[in-house]
Amino acid sequence: MKPLVRTALASVVALSLLTSGSVVARTQVIRVPAEVRAGVYALDSSHGKITWSVNHLGFSTYYGQFVNVQATLNLDPANPSASSLTATIPLTDVDPNSDGLKAHLQTPDFFDTANHPVATFVSRSVTVDADDANEATVVGDLTLRGVTRSVTMEVEFNQAGPSMGGVYKTGFDGEATIKRSDFGINYALPAVSDEVELHIEGEFVLQQ
Repeated sequence: MKPLVRTALASVVALSLLTSGSVVARTQVIRVPAEVRAGVYALDSSHGKITWSVNHLGFSTYYGQFVNVQATLNLDPANPSASSLTATIPLTDVDPNSDGLKAHLQTPDFFDTANHPVATFVSRSVTVDADDANEATVVGDLTLRGVTRSVTMEVEFNQAGPSMGGVYKTGFDGEATIKRSDFGINYALPAVSDEVELHIEGEFVLQQ
């Protein structure tokens, strides 16, 4: 068989296998929360982070991220209110796209990471929206700089099913708003907004 023909044939076979595999994967994707596998899930930290934003002097909406977040989700699709979420956010792993600001955020003006290197979140209730089973309200305790306050997070279920490598995942996005002054972070108020918008994205891997 000529090299060109062999190459073309191999490409056709590879495309066929890839296509058939993707069809199988799509049919296994679950978008109905009640059909998701129950169990304990761990956050895939490479696909889970918290993006924050503040109003900066009225000139812009300034964004940054917390990465390397660790979280455990105990999921009970048959009884969502029995589900729970705990998370640990390493405050030293903040990425504001500025080395100077990253260093400043570690000081007592902001996170005071020498004394409080992490923030934690522990859910207290999970309530599924009566009109949309893909949405839920998660209320929990956020501890930051040694101060604990109640935070409400609106969560949307994206999908569940096998991901790359064959692991079973479930994915969510969340939104919350906090006031940094509630946690003793008053630096540059009100020039830099008190309200901090949080966008949470998380892909959780089922633990076998």
